[in-house]
Amino acid sequence: MEQAALALYSERGFEQTTVADIAQRAGLAERTYFRHFTDKREVLFGGAGILQTVLEREVANAPTSAPPIETVAAALERIEIFSPEWRETSRQRQQIIAANPELQERELLKLASLSAALTRVLKSRGVPETAAVFAADAGMTMFKVAFERWTAPANQQTFPQLIRTALEEFRVVIAGLEQGEKRSEEQSG
Repeated sequence: MEQAALALYSERGFEQTTVADIAQRAGLAERTYFRHFTDKREVLFGGAGILQTVLEREVANAPTSAPPIETVAAALERIEIFSPEWRETSRQRQQIIAANPELQERELLKLASLSAALTRVLKSRGVPETAAVFAADAGMTMFKVAFERWTAPANQQTFPQLIRTALEEFRVVIAGLEQGEKRSEEQSG
């Protein structure tokens, strides 16, 4: 059904495609479609539940000595669904989402839901709430940046490599903030 939806969305556009069209292209009854998805948007986000389960498990099973942001980054690196075989399908999916504000909104809701789930797991491991929120939100930002790079036409890096790069770039930003804070303190003191 996902492949049928992607093909139709690419050919006709999201707005012009109906659930009946998707079901027909997939060779299924419309009722069968609705057993799996609530509407025509959800076919593009069907993997969100699996992704959340994987991330929650990876964070829950990480060594307790690891800093929260490292724990989240390591969990993101271990996502196996972002393999080279899925890159072209993911590119096509992202193009469809980028062309439709309704789908962009759904994508942001998915990321917020993943962040909330990671926050809960981090807190259950004893991470203070603010640190858990910062680590989860930063993790989802790294995920977003890495995913956009992974689906870029010229990219040849793996998803784990791109997560590691995003983490390093995040560290540079934090270091810059800390340096700016020190300079500010020296100037006022």
